[in-house]
This record gives sequence, structure tokens and C-alpha cells, in this order.
Amino acid sequence: MDSIDRNQPEDNYEDLQGQDAVKKIKEMVEQAENCFFCSAVAIGESHGDRPMNIREVDEEGNLWFLSASDSRKNQELSLDPSVKLYFQGSRHSDFMQLNGRATISRDAERIKELWSPVAQVWFTEGMDDPRITVIKVTPTEGYYWDTKHGNAVAGVKMLIGTVLRKTMDDSVQGTLNV
Repeated sequence: MDSIDRNQPEDNYEDLQGQDAVKKIKEMVEQAENCFFCSAVAIGESHGDRPMNIREVDEEGNLWFLSASDSRKNQELSLDPSVKLYFQGSRHSDFMQLNGRATISRDAERIKELWSPVAQVWFTEGMDDPRITVIKVTPTEGYYWDTKHGNAVAGVKMLIGTVLRKTMDDSVQGTLNV
């Protein structure tokens, strides 16, 4: 237990399993919309890390991305499908890290479902661009840091705690096992 947790009057740990973990993942991805997508193998200057837009989180907690077939990311995933994803939804909350396994496909129906007009910036030939692929990340485990009641309540508790010289925050954290 960290020293700050010993000063915390409220329980601030909640490990989540199964559908509870999927619900938290969906909630936090909705806040963040983007993540740092980190592959286990690195090719090039990015060291295997890059920002990515999450196109969807399905009912099983899988995260879906669009990617170019000739990208370093796709090359890295073909060598080792292990990934880590890092999220930040706001300045003070909605932090999450997920470990998972990525699979790449050219499923035209999924591409159509995940497509948005902004994707044309990277896939200039549209949904039929021959370079477009779908990456599905199946999370296996992770960790989250969030607030119990939102940023407004957390802010008020912090202000009160400052005046009372007492640890009062609204944080919650725990493991995610999908």
C-alpha cells in the first residue's frame, strides 16, 4: 500500500472482472477516444509507440483500429502481436493501461463499419483503399485510475481536504481482467 493510500479515509481500490471490466474499458475509451498504441517489437524511430484513434469497443471489450498494411505498426504486429495501450481521458482522471493481443485483417465489412470520412486523410482511396486493414486488440488485463463520482466531486473533495488538511480525494483504481 502506498503511503498516500494509508491517509485515504475511503476505500479506493476496485478490481473489475468480466463484463464489469468491459464496461469500464468502454467508459474510459469513450472519454479518451485515442490512445498510445505500443507494440512489443519496435521498428524505426518511434520505438513501437504511436498515437491511434480507437474506432470501436465491442461488447466483448475488443478494441478496433484502422491501419495501413505497409505501416511499421503492422510489420511489428506480424512479428509479435503483443501490445500495450495507454489512455488519458482528461487532465485529472480516466487513465487506463491495457495489455492485449492484436490481429490484423482486411475484412471489408468491418472496414465499412469502422470507416469515417476523416480516415480518408490516411486512406486517400476511401474504404476501398488497398492499404487499409483492421486491427482488433483483444485485451487480457490492465489497470485503471479514475474518479468515483466525476471530476466535479473530486475537485470539491480536494478543496475541502486542503482546507481541513486531510486526504480527501475521490479516486479509485484497480485491475481489469477481461
